Amino acid sequence: MNRPVELAQSQTAVLETNKVLKNTYALLSVTLLFSAFTAFISMNMNLPFYMPLVASFGAMGLIWFVLPKTANSAAGIGVVFAITGLLGLGLGPMLNHYMHMSNGSQLIMTALGGTGIIFLALSGYALTTRRDFSFMGGMLVVGMVLVLITALANIFMEIPALSLALSAAIILIMSGFILYDTSRIINGGERNYIMATVGLYLSLYNIFVNLLSLLGALDD
Repeated sequence: MNRPVELAQSQTAVLETNKVLKNTYALLSVTLLFSAFTAFISMNMNLPFYMPLVASFGAMGLIWFVLPKTANSAAGIGVVFAITGLLGLGLGPMLNHYMHMSNGSQLIMTALGGTGIIFLALSGYALTTRRDFSFMGGMLVVGMVLVLITALANIFMEIPALSLALSAAIILIMSGFILYDTSRIINGGERNYIMATVGLYLSLYNIFVNLLSLLGALDD
């Protein structure tokens, strides 16, 4: 293969990567705002305590069974909004719980700020260094499975210290997923911005929820 053809293919790959990145961050920004809006509605409606569980199961169902079939079409964008909207609704009862604390609003803003700093720092690092973090995929999945098993066991054991450790572990694992997902986009492993958006959104969502849980427990 001659050099002009190789150069043309390289330029095409770079343009495609930039397009996926641009679309991913644009959709992620809008869905985060939409999620915040549905969380605000949920708080004002005083939705019951079981709403987070219902919303999580609904979002999981969409991610597993609907998103893979629609990710390559315009309908996938609607599914992404449905997922993020549901998860936003599920945040309402938890946010109301913290708002009843004396410094609840401060805890929520600190968790939001911390989540933003983590995302910007890790994404910026991946984008700047352009390192390939694909090797982390297996470790992150194994770590997440272990966390889920431990969390299920702790439902019966009810050990507060273990709950804090699980929250910290989830924050670390989701931070790893931000590096992993961003790296996949940069290095051509992910060409679907809808799937990339959902992956990054779930990482941000879980970091925020668990960071807020940690801050609330330490404050208490």
